[in-house]
Amino acid sequence: MTDTQTTAGQTAIAVPARRPSKIRGGIEVPHGARWWREIGWRHIVALCGVAFALFPVLYIISAALNPLGSVASTQLIPTTFSLANFQELLNGSNGPFTQWYINTLILCTAVSLAQVFLSTLAAYAFSRFRFTGRRTGLLALLLIQMFPQFLAIVALFLLVASFGEVIPGIGLNTLLGYALVLMGGALGQVWLIKGFFDSIPTELDEAARIDGAGHFRIFVSIILPLIRPVLAITGLLVFVSVIGEYILASIFLTDSSVQTLAVGMFGIIAGDRSNNLGVFAAGSVMIAVPVLVLFLYLQRFIVGGLTAGSVK
Repeated sequence: MTDTQTTAGQTAIAVPARRPSKIRGGIEVPHGARWWREIGWRHIVALCGVAFALFPVLYIISAALNPLGSVASTQLIPTTFSLANFQELLNGSNGPFTQWYINTLILCTAVSLAQVFLSTLAAYAFSRFRFTGRRTGLLALLLIQMFPQFLAIVALFLLVASFGEVIPGIGLNTLLGYALVLMGGALGQVWLIKGFFDSIPTELDEAARIDGAGHFRIFVSIILPLIRPVLAITGLLVFVSVIGEYILASIFLTDSSVQTLAVGMFGIIAGDRSNNLGVFAAGSVMIAVPVLVLFLYLQRFIVGGLTAGSVK
């Protein structure tokens, strides 16, 4: 196609017409070099990021399916496939893997629920109430989070050992005692949840009070449904941090029957770092299953909460 342009005293000159852009899904898509300059380079960057993220995942899966189970024989794309590493892991020849798995799931679930619940209550108080020491409390929480929990490991060890002498159920080598140690960071999600609370209009609280609702009713019936995205995110973050925690677990859980997956799997790879790679990779794949399932389950709450409007 061509367009004809004429001026006074000049002959008509045929000028190639601009090729129209295609419309895909309501979005105008430019052609050629313009498309690469505006959109195409983003696809290249995204593909590079996906390849960078999938490389270690594919290598671990390849090592888990490799029956030889050594570093030298593991390739990115396995030539042979076998479930021998999974069978060896589950039959208990390298340790009570099933018990480690159960211990980890119980611990992660309990600590995640408790931390999210307590952090949500504290965040609601800091966001909606005005009281003496509010600013000091928020700054104190922020300051405490700047120091890792490992700095207090000696004090925590002596404290848990003393508790065990009085109440053996919460002493050393107990899941309950270790859970109490992890609960020391129960208010670690307050700042994140409080920021979400602050984005919810206070007019909703005032309208509920006019109707006769108290603070508990407002918190349960109005606020909690609106903060499902941040609850899902914080719960997932706590779950992942607990399932991968090794330093504290290796100190407080020395008995094989109460160890978590992080401690037990490190013991497997520490015995022979070369020949036990396949078994360790198989355990890593199985550890990723509950995290993946939890993410897929919480994804609908995250997306649904972010897209749903609360104020009409």
